Amino acid sequence: MLTPINVSLESLNLITLAPMLIAIAGGLVILVLDLINKKLDKSLYVMLTVLILFIDLGSVLGLTVNERGFFDVMLIDGISIISQLMLIVASMIFIPLALTSKRFHEYSYPEFFALFLFMVAGFQFMVASDNLILIFVGIETASLALYTLIALHNRVNSYEAAVKYFTMGALAAAFFAMGSAVVYALTGSIELYKVAEVLAVRMNETGLMIAIFGSSVLLLVAFAFKLSLFPFHTWAPDVYEGASAPLAGYMSVVPKVAAFVVSIRIFGMYIDLGVEWVRIVILAMSVLTMTLANIMALVQNDVKRMLAYSSISHAGFIMAALALNTTDGNTAIFLYYALFMFTNLGAFAMLWISRHKKRRFNARYDHPYEKFAGLINIMPMGAVVMALFMLSLAGVPPFSVFWGKIYVMQAAVNSGYVWLAIIMGLNSAIAAYYYLKLIVYMFLKDPVKDVDTVYYNISKPLMAIIGLATIATVTAIFYIQPLISYLHDMISMSGY
Repeated sequence: MLTPINVSLESLNLITLAPMLIAIAGGLVILVLDLINKKLDKSLYVMLTVLILFIDLGSVLGLTVNERGFFDVMLIDGISIISQLMLIVASMIFIPLALTSKRFHEYSYPEFFALFLFMVAGFQFMVASDNLILIFVGIETASLALYTLIALHNRVNSYEAAVKYFTMGALAAAFFAMGSAVVYALTGSIELYKVAEVLAVRMNETGLMIAIFGSSVLLLVAFAFKLSLFPFHTWAPDVYEGASAPLAGYMSVVPKVAAFVVSIRIFGMYIDLGVEWVRIVILAMSVLTMTLANIMALVQNDVKRMLAYSSISHAGFIMAALALNTTDGNTAIFLYYALFMFTNLGAFAMLWISRHKKRRFNARYDHPYEKFAGLINIMPMGAVVMALFMLSLAGVPPFSVFWGKIYVMQAAVNSGYVWLAIIMGLNSAIAAYYYLKLIVYMFLKDPVKDVDTVYYNISKPLMAIIGLATIATVTAIFYIQPLISYLHDMISMSGY
C-alpha cells in the first residue's frame, strides 16, 4: 500500500514562482480582454504590459536571496535576482515603443503583448533554476514566443528570419536535450548541485571523463547557438535584419543575458570539477568570435547588419569572462550587459527614425550607410545621439561600455590571462573603425540626393526611450562603483 505524500504550501515556497506567474497571468489577461472587446485601444495593452512588468519587478525585489522553492526546482540566488531585474528593465525600456503602432502593424495586435509577456516568463524560468528540465522549458517557452514576434514584423525577410531562428533554435534544443540526457545517465540527477556532488565523487572512474567530455560538448554547442558564438553565429545577422530594429536590439541583450546565466551555472560546474578543457574551448570560441565578427562587421554595407556583427563580437568578449570562472569574471558579465543594454537598445532604436512602413532605401537594405550621410544637416540631435552610442560601443571613455570592457580586461589580468586582455584591446581597436565609419558618414558626407528617405515622424515614446538610453550612456561613470559593489556582493552570496 502506497503511503500518501503530504505537501504543505509552506514547503513549496510559492513566492519563488511569483514573478513568472505574474508575467503569465498578465499575458492571459490581455488575451481575455481582447476576446471580450476587440475594439479596445492598443495603447491600453501597452500600458497594461508596462504595469505588469512593474509588478513583476516589485515581486523580484521582494525575493529573499538563497532560497529554493516548488520542490527545490526554483533557485533564488544573487545571480537569479540580478538577471531577472535586467530582463525586466530591458523589457520595460522596449515595450513603450509599441505606442508607435501606426507605423508598425505587429504592435497593433494584442497577441504581440501576450507573447511578449510569455517570453519574459520563459527567460525568468531559465535564470531562476538549476534544474535542467525547467531550464529547457524556459528556453523553449521564450524561444517559441520570440520566433512569432519576429514573424509579425511587416517585411518579407521577417518570415525568413523567423524560420532561420526557429531552425537554429531547434538544433540548439536538440543538443541541450542530448547533453542533459547524458548528464542524467551519468549521475541520476538533473539538479546541477546534485550533479556536481555525484561527479566530484566519481571523477576518478575509468571512462567517466569520456562521458563528461561528450555531455559538455553537446551543451557547449547548444549555448554557442544561443549566444551566436563562432562557428554557430551565421544565423544572427539575417535574423536581426529581418526583425524590427528595436526587437533586434532587444534580442541582442535579453536572450543572451538568460543564456549567459545558464552557461555560468553549467560550465562553471565543469570548470570547478577540474575539466580544464572546457575552459580552453570557451576561451578559443571567445577569441575567434570577437575577432571574426569584428572582421565581418568591417565589410558590411548596412548599419543594422554591422550592429548585428557588433553584438556577436560583444558576446564573444563577454564569453571570455565566463571562462575565468571567478567572482570578478562573473561580475564583469553582468556589469557589461547592464551598461551595454542601454547603449545597444538605443543604437537599434535610432535606426527606426528613418524607417518607413512601406518604402525601402534600396532593393537590398533598409539601413545602408548612405542613408545616414549628412544626418548632421538633416537631424543634428539625432546625429549627435547616434555618435554617442557608436563611441560607447567602441569603448571610448567615459561612455558606459568602456567601463564594462575595462572591468572584463581587469578580471582577465587578475586571473593571469594577460594575453587575453591584449587580444580584447586589439579587438576593441578594430571595432572602433566600423563604429567611426558611421560617424564619418553622418558628419562629413553630403546627404544622398533624390532619395525619399523618411527622417521625420519621431514619436514621443521613441524620443523618450532614446533619451533615456543617451542619459544612461553618458552618466554611467557616476554609478559604476556602486553598481560593481552591488553585483559583486550578490554574486558572492551565490557562491560564484
